[in-house]
Amino acid sequence: MRALYDYIRSSASYRVRIALHLKGLVHDIIPIPLLDNVQRSSGYLAHNPQGLVPTLVDEGVTLTQSLAVFEYLDDLHPEPALLPKDAGGRATVRALALSIACDIHPLNNLRVLRYLESDFEASQAQKDAWYRHWIETGFDALERQLQSTHGVYSYGDSVTLADLCLVPQVFNARRFKCDMSVYPTIVSIEQACLHLSAFSETAP
Repeated sequence: MRALYDYIRSSASYRVRIALHLKGLVHDIIPIPLLDNVQRSSGYLAHNPQGLVPTLVDEGVTLTQSLAVFEYLDDLHPEPALLPKDAGGRATVRALALSIACDIHPLNNLRVLRYLESDFEASQAQKDAWYRHWIETGFDALERQLQSTHGVYSYGDSVTLADLCLVPQVFNARRFKCDMSVYPTIVSIEQACLHLSAFSETAP
């Protein structure tokens, strides 16, 4: 049995949905409605003590953290590969993915936005400004990075785990009405990815 504990608008969950689709892996979806705090229930915390999504349960193996899931899936199901074969390419792709997953996404996820509101009395406008600030800071750097690595996709002309991180983050940026016109490379890669069913059919 393979099951993904998932929240439809979670960018980290979206990443894993893309990976499973790309590799043609059949799985069940178990929704975890974050707005209802189901992620804090004892039942879910038994699977994921962090109370975050996604969690993948695969034949008795329980995995958290989307980038760890990518590498697990790549090890067991190597085609299509999510990383290049050469060491330099693999390191470059990981760096691109980590710049999104570690430097942009954590500052803007639901629990951070809720904390800004509950403990600092941030208004919706202030939370939106916070979100856009960190997206712009991260995307300014990512746009420059991608100019030296991209082909059709983030790294050359094959989909890699960098793309699996990029497209969900752009989806969220659009939700918060960030101006994407200033990031033509990012947008070009996003649009190329969305022509693939693995990205378009798993989108929120």
